[in-house]
Amino acid sequence: MALSVETESHIYRALRTASGAAAHLVALGFTIFIAVLARPGSSLFSWHPVLMSLAFSFLMTEALLVFSPESSLLRSLSRKGRARCHWVLQLLALLCALLGLGLVILHKEQLGKAHLATRHGQAGLLAVLWAGLQCSGGVGLLYPKLLPRWPLAKLKLYHATSGLVGYLLGSTSLLLGMCSLWFTAAVTGVAWYLAALCPVLTSLVIMNQVSNAYLYRKRMQP
Repeated sequence: MALSVETESHIYRALRTASGAAAHLVALGFTIFIAVLARPGSSLFSWHPVLMSLAFSFLMTEALLVFSPESSLLRSLSRKGRARCHWVLQLLALLCALLGLGLVILHKEQLGKAHLATRHGQAGLLAVLWAGLQCSGGVGLLYPKLLPRWPLAKLKLYHATSGLVGYLLGSTSLLLGMCSLWFTAAVTGVAWYLAALCPVLTSLVIMNQVSNAYLYRKRMQP
């Protein structure tokens, strides 16, 4: 027996709500796991994985889910309020990423090691630079009068698309970091695969939520 359109819609929304809740929990759990593993403060390097996972796993995930109709933790706020919370979370993510990048550069300088010698380092630098450009672009959406010649709808579309690319870059950097000697020496077997699954899962959820959030906003426009 075929399901009605209304039933299918309820099932779809329930699945999106469940996947969004899973993304919240996985992003937080992964960040806590990295913090426990790295023991921040035990060395200069120990702050790097903590800050980067905080930036690209937790803060950036929460910043993007702010606009999800089903998964946002701030649904009670106005659209403008959620936009400002999104910008604050993205700015915090950028600050954490910049600090994490700066500390690992200082760590390598102290050890006399080459910079950007691995795919992880290259992807990480690109992700941080992209995040900086993305935050700069967000200013134009907060204050659209700064870009009067650009239609606001197109700016939002470009910003959302660019943000998704930036998030995937950050997730790629996290995945490559889990292939590093530091991580593989501490995490092996099933635990490694479960950890690697975290950024993959959140990326899949974010791709779905961001695209559908844009379509939802478009439908709500008069």
